[in-house]
Amino acid sequence: MPSNLSAAQKWQQKGATARSVSPTPKEILNQWQKVEEEKEEEMVRGKTQMKRIENATSRQVTFSKRRNGLLKKAFELSVLCDAEVALIVFSPRGKLYEFASSSMQKIIEQYQKRSTKDVSSNHKAVEQNMEHWKYEAAYMAKKIELLEVSKRQLLGEGLDTCSVEELQQIEQQLERSLNTIRGKKYQLFREQIETLKARERLLSEEHAMLSKKALQKSKTIQKEVPNNCSPRELDVETELFIGRPERGTTRATQLPSAGLLQITAGPGD
Repeated sequence: MPSNLSAAQKWQQKGATARSVSPTPKEILNQWQKVEEEKEEEMVRGKTQMKRIENATSRQVTFSKRRNGLLKKAFELSVLCDAEVALIVFSPRGKLYEFASSSMQKIIEQYQKRSTKDVSSNHKAVEQNMEHWKYEAAYMAKKIELLEVSKRQLLGEGLDTCSVEELQQIEQQLERSLNTIRGKKYQLFREQIETLKARERLLSEEHAMLSKKALQKSKTIQKEVPNNCSPRELDVETELFIGRPERGTTRATQLPSAGLLQITAGPGD
C-alpha cells in the first residue's frame, strides 16, 4: 500500500529497520543528499509553468512522475472515502494505464447507465419545453388575430357579420374611448391654462416692479430742479396775430397769469 511519507521519514524508517547495522558516514551522506534532492524537486514542482515541455526526456520523466502521483491519489480517494474510482490514462505513445477500485467494466457500465439516464431526462425536459412554447406560440397567434379583427371593427370595417349585440358593444367601446380622449384633452387644456396664469402673474410682477422704478426715477429728477423755479416758468408761450399789424408800434406786455413776456411788432418794423 503506498504511503504519504516524506523522504526524511522514509530515511528514518529505513534506519529504524536496520538499527542492527550501523551505517557508514558515506551512506549517511548519500541518504542526506537524496533527501535534499527530493526537497529541491518539491520546491521546483510548485513553480512549474503550465505549458508543454519541449524536451522529450523531461516530458517523459514528468509524465511518469505525475502518472504515479495521480494513480496514488485515486487509490487514496477510494480507500479513505469508500468511493468507486476508475482512472484511465494514455501516454503520448498510446500506452494504457488504468486503475479501478473494484471492477473497471462495472464502473464503466454504471457510468453509461447514469449518463444515458441523464441524457434521456434532459431530452424529456427539452421536449416538454418545446411543447410549452408551441402552445404559447399558438395562443399568441390566436390573440393577435382577434386583436386585428377588433381593430378593423373599431375602424368601421368588417361589420357585415356582426350582430346587433356586437355592434352595441363596439359602440360602447368607441364611446368609452372618446370619453377617455376628451378627458385627456381637457386635462391638457387645464395644464396650459395654469401655465398661462403663472406667466401672467410673472408679467404683472415685472410690470409693477418697472412702474416702481419709473416712479422713483421721476422723484429723483424733481429733486434735482431748483426750488425757486416753478414748472410754469420753464414754459415759453408765443402769441400769433393774424392780419396786418400796426405800423411803427412795438409792445411788450407781461401776462399776469403766467408771468410771461409778450412781444408785439407794429407795422413798419
